[in-house]
Amino acid sequence: MTIDVGRAGVWVGARNWPADQAEVKDAFAELEALGYGAAWLGGAEGDLLRPEQVLTATTRLTAATGIVNVWTEPADEVAAAFDRVDGAYPGRLLLGVGAGHAEFVEQSGQTYQRPYSKVADYLDRLDAAGVPAAKRAVAALGPRTLRLAGERSLGAHPYLVTPEHTRLAREVLGDGPLLAPEQKVVLSTDENEVLRIAGPVVEFYLGLPNYVNNLRRLGFTDDDVSGSGSWRLVDALIAWGDPDTVARRVADHHTAGADHVCVQVLTARPGPPRAEWRALAPALT
Repeated sequence: MTIDVGRAGVWVGARNWPADQAEVKDAFAELEALGYGAAWLGGAEGDLLRPEQVLTATTRLTAATGIVNVWTEPADEVAAAFDRVDGAYPGRLLLGVGAGHAEFVEQSGQTYQRPYSKVADYLDRLDAAGVPAAKRAVAALGPRTLRLAGERSLGAHPYLVTPEHTRLAREVLGDGPLLAPEQKVVLSTDENEVLRIAGPVVEFYLGLPNYVNNLRRLGFTDDDVSGSGSWRLVDALIAWGDPDTVARRVADHHTAGADHVCVQVLTARPGPPRAEWRALAPALT
């Protein structure tokens, strides 16, 4: 059964997770009714309980993990959880996996080295456990991992990227594999508010070398990636403005070769940004 993520979805991190099960049901049922094709769940744990909750609350929405960390979540346990959830909701769970970041992996007591080999080995283990390649995706930024994603999974899920990265990623992947970049969004036309909301987020990611190296490959300079980042960088990474302006950035990704774009709405408040999902839906779905 082919997994359908549609043209647009949303990315939901821990800060935006609903407060209780009742809100999970309401939020994701509404998300589905608005026409989004997938919910990408950031920092997913290997038990896949959150994707399962999303699928229980909906009838057609795809739940995708963005990502299950190959260092901290044992492949055999993830495979067993996948069998449970996919068996109950066939064709609606996309298992996104990736290497994460040394700064967090080493906090768990593991040594972060040769991440490409670690991801490839993890995919081998998922193969052995019977998790179909067509029901998984790989977090990928650089050319080597993008090729791995295209060869060993449904496709690639690049994070913290621009439409130019999407164009380059499609060139590497070629026709066929799924390309589903994440795009951060602030629904505001006030530059100061955009910086207040998005600035700390960009600054956090600039502390992670994997992302900084990718931004350098895209042509950003030392000045762009220093401290909290230049306005040029923030403007490139954050789609901001009214819904139609945001939709044009999403369309830029599609024009560059994306099959699906998952928007991560940034706000100053915790919880699911349901008002923003509603505002964006007519332009995106």
